Order: sequence, then C-alpha cells, then structure tokens
Amino acid sequence: MAKRKEGQTRSASVDLSQEGVHWDQPMSYGDYLQLEPLLSAQRPGTAEHDEMLFIVIHQVSELWLKQCLHEAHAAAAHIASDRLRPAFKMLTRVARIQAQMINAWEVLVTMTPADYARFRDSLGQSSGFQSFQYRELEFLLGNKNAAMIEVHRRHPERYRRLSEVLHAPSLYDISLQLLARRGFALPDSVVARDWSEPYRPCDEVEQAWADIYRDTGRYWELYELAEKLVDTEYHFHQWRFSHLKTVERIIGQKPGTGGTGGASYLAKALDLQFFPELWSVRTTLEEGAS
Repeated sequence: MAKRKEGQTRSASVDLSQEGVHWDQPMSYGDYLQLEPLLSAQRPGTAEHDEMLFIVIHQVSELWLKQCLHEAHAAAAHIASDRLRPAFKMLTRVARIQAQMINAWEVLVTMTPADYARFRDSLGQSSGFQSFQYRELEFLLGNKNAAMIEVHRRHPERYRRLSEVLHAPSLYDISLQLLARRGFALPDSVVARDWSEPYRPCDEVEQAWADIYRDTGRYWELYELAEKLVDTEYHFHQWRFSHLKTVERIIGQKPGTGGTGGASYLAKALDLQFFPELWSVRTTLEEGAS
C-alpha cells in the first residue's frame, strides 16, 4: 500500500491535470451505454417514493434476463457442437447472474405493504407473468407450455420468438442428444420427440446419468455438464422461492395484478423441475461412486 509523504494531506478531489483524460472524444461512456434512453425509461405513474424502486428492480431484472438468454443460448449451441468447455463458462456466468437476481429481492423487501399499496393501482394489469424474456428462459430450460405465449400474440415479434423457442429443443434436450452421441442408449422418445411438449422423465436417461456419476473420471466432461445444469436449476429454484416469499411479505395472499392467484400461483411453480433425472439420480446412487 502506498504511504503518504510526511506532511501530505488528504484531498477531497483528484488532480486530473496530469492524467491525459480524453474530454473531446466523439464516443463517450454515456453514448456507448445509451444511458440517456436507459435512464429515461423509469416513468412512475404516481408521485410515491417507492414506485421508482419497484420499476428499477424489475428493469434491472429484465437486463439480467437478457444476458442469461445470451449466455444460455450460446451454451446450448456449444453443447450441440460438442464444445463443452466454452459452454461451462457460459453456464457458470448464468449461475452468477442468477445469484444477482436472487439478491435483488433483498432490496425490494425494504418496501413495506403500505408502501406498495400506495401505487399498486398504477400498474393496472401489468405483471411479471407477462415477461417475455422470463418465458423464453423457462422454455429454453425445458418448461414448455404453449398456452403461455398467447399473452404475447399482440406483439408479433415476441410471439414469433417464443413460438420458435417453444418448438426448439431445450438445453436439457440438447444435453441428452449429446449423451446419445457419446454412446449412451437413449430412446427416440427422448432424443427425437416433439420439442414443444413438456419433457417426461425416462428410466434410460436416469441410468445414463447414474453411469456418469459412478465413473466421473471416465466421463468427467459429462459429469461437469450435469453439475452445471444442476447449478442452473438450483439457482432458478432459489429465485422462485425468493419471489414467492417477497410477494407473500408485501401483498400476502392477494391475487396478482396480471390475474393469477399471486402467491398461490407462484407456490405451484416450486414443484417444477427442468432436469428431473439429475435430481432423482442422487437418490439412487449407491455409496462408493467415484
């Protein structure tokens, strides 16, 4: 650590005269990040102090969802091409982003029920249930439900995008196709199915993962892929649980603004699994797996 010279006093500002700062460049920090439109996008419907927090939290979450999709789609493409190392980095990044999104609930719960009640009517029927990026991420991870895209029909580009992801293999489907290419005997009902339908657990898939977990040295890459997928789902469940408890803390059991049952609807999602055999295999593995 640099030491102050004797007699040197602390300053409240930094002398930039010797720093060679580029004051006149055509591309500034704000220009590059498009801060003017970004920071102009917070438009509270009331004068209530806490509405700004509510808007910012949700806008930041949408930005993180955009990055999650960027990473998860790229990871899926790498897995489909048998390039697992870059996929691992991207899935690790998804998990780190998810941790940020989970922590964001800790900021939102500084808002009390009374605070929220003062501006809730300004939301109208808008709801996080309508987030097209969240829906795309759920589809990509495997929670397929064609009915969920109907709310976006009046936005043709969003509807087209969600329909495309709905009918494409999920991250788990792509991972199971990789297992088949690596020699594991998986049925066509797993590797060549109707991708728009929800995935159904399969004994052969659990057996394949069990073989991988029993011999991690032989199947190290596939074992690491399995754990990256588990990390992703683990964090997703944490996010869902934090969402549920935040809603319960702020509005109790009131219905959601978008027409769902609110907390009761969110509670149902806690039982959903993206990668079921990666959880069930933990029960069936015997001691001594290496």
